[in-house]
Amino acid sequence: MNDDQVKKPRSARKGQGRGVTMETVGRIAGVSQVTVSRALSDPSKVSPATMAKIREAIAQTGFVPNALAGALASSKSMLISALVPTITNIVYSSMVKAFSEEMRREGYEILLSETGFNAQEEEKLIAAHLSRRPDAMFLTGIHHSAQARRMLLAAEIPVAEVWDITDSPIDFCVGFNHAETGRAAAEFARRKGYAQVGVVSAGDERARRRGEAFVREWERTGGSPAHKMLFDAPATLANGRAGLRGLLEQGFTGGLVHCSSDLLAHGVMIEARSRGLDVPGQIAVLGFGDQEFSDAVEPGITTVRVDLAAFGRAAAQAMLARLRGEPTETSVIDLGFEIVERRSA
Repeated sequence: MNDDQVKKPRSARKGQGRGVTMETVGRIAGVSQVTVSRALSDPSKVSPATMAKIREAIAQTGFVPNALAGALASSKSMLISALVPTITNIVYSSMVKAFSEEMRREGYEILLSETGFNAQEEEKLIAAHLSRRPDAMFLTGIHHSAQARRMLLAAEIPVAEVWDITDSPIDFCVGFNHAETGRAAAEFARRKGYAQVGVVSAGDERARRRGEAFVREWERTGGSPAHKMLFDAPATLANGRAGLRGLLEQGFTGGLVHCSSDLLAHGVMIEARSRGLDVPGQIAVLGFGDQEFSDAVEPGITTVRVDLAAFGRAAAQAMLARLRGEPTETSVIDLGFEIVERRSA
């Protein structure tokens, strides 16, 4: 027998590569394909004995039900879309982790993508995710393109905007007032008696909003003009160090440095130490986020604390209520913030 005469395996024959089907499961279980479909969509519609046979057949064959077909039949995909700027920043990863844990307990799976702090990329991803018919969507922040808002409103699904608040959410929002954290930080600087202030900020819109509110409140209450180092990039230790160098070059001689993240704050402290500047005696540092390392470095970083996991849990609970059709008290969930005072300021 030559190679051309060798009988091909069944899975390799033309038209036979579809894998195990509901019909296959039905034949093994001794029931119809319709009965298998009914059992998978609603087990209560078949007897326990029949369900046991179907489950045994599924286990034998390794059959995976077609989730899309089930979604078309039930109008539910059990899929939740989640868009975050980046998964490497603990702020966003912590929120999504808590959110995912709550949703998965209720049988939902998460489809996650990164927007890269880019509104156009977010718009493209919203369109891509909506094409997969998710039951709801988790977004980071409240600023989206006009087309993104139109698509989300037309989809008529629950939409959680997390990490910020607004009086006009697409559906509901969970977060805190970013500008108010800046004002509170300026009041803290004034109360502590600092004569000068500087700002070191990453490039995202929310970070800038916190820094701008800090400067406005500081100067409104009679403070000298603030020195500023604003980066069009995410927060890094290197940018924190470069930030302090830039402030010093601008004439900042000492006082409080308001940073848009604890990572930048740590970089400022490293640069100050490398120059022989005392923290907090000459350079005081106020961060944001109360990250895990903030209490472990020396000196501990004074920071604005927000409960990241609480944001994720609150978003999940509100979303689940909407998915169940339950009435909700508010569309704006403000979880607030607090300034945690440590030795850096």
